[in-house]
Amino acid sequence: MSEYGATVSWERGDQPFVDNQYSRGHWWQFDGGARVPASSSPQVVPLPCSVAANVDPEEAFVAALSSCHMLFFLALAAKRGLVVDAYTDEAVGLMEKGPDGRVAMTRVTLRPKVLFAGEPRPDRQTLEQLHHQSHQLCFIANSVKSEVVTEIRE
Repeated sequence: MSEYGATVSWERGDQPFVDNQYSRGHWWQFDGGARVPASSSPQVVPLPCSVAANVDPEEAFVAALSSCHMLFFLALAAKRGLVVDAYTDEAVGLMEKGPDGRVAMTRVTLRPKVLFAGEPRPDRQTLEQLHHQSHQLCFIANSVKSEVVTEIRE
């Protein structure tokens, strides 16, 4: 068993609070020292109470799924002797009302584009197998009820 943590911190400062017009800007601090400016999404809490330049939980959810998938893909490709030069994923999450009427991230579409060097180069079937295995192994994908879809880009 492994345990992972993050420290999320917010301070009111001198702004009013009970009028619900306070800033949703806050910080995520991770064990390695990374400090990430975060906020509610402007689509959830309108500006100026949200900070559009900061990462919001919905974006982080999509990024976590994409990152986990990529890390497994890279490991699997290396095991097969495939040299990956670059990996880019323009992942997108869809938030909407689910069947239970609650708002949820109902679908995440991964759109990985992988550039390989040298030989061998994988064919489409091998790429599909690698992405399928990556999805099956991804801890984050195994932890959520959202549908996670991979659309390979070439």
